[in-house]
Amino acid sequence: MNFFSWRIIGKRINAIRFMMADKTVPKRKKLLVVAGIVYLFLPFDIIPAVLFPIAWVDDLIVWIWIIWHLRDTLDTYWMGEKTVDPAVRYKGKRIIDGADFKVEDER
Repeated sequence: MNFFSWRIIGKRINAIRFMMADKTVPKRKKLLVVAGIVYLFLPFDIIPAVLFPIAWVDDLIVWIWIIWHLRDTLDTYWMGEKTVDPAVRYKGKRIIDGADFKVEDER
């Protein structure tokens, strides 16, 4: 898949929130996104903030690397390939206890 398309990069950025909300994603991938956000707001950078337009280059490089590293995971969210498994959400919980039901065929 083409990585340097602005449309694809935008969709991958939007998919980050869905990836962060998913409990099945490994914590190391979520930690990578959190570390990128922390680096974005840190007062010190590799390129000092005095060089205003150029100072964002290091932040941009860090986020391009993060998106490139998580590209396969992020693609599953914006391409609709991620299936939701309700068993993970309700694991260990008893939703209906002691209910009797009967399925009838309507032919």
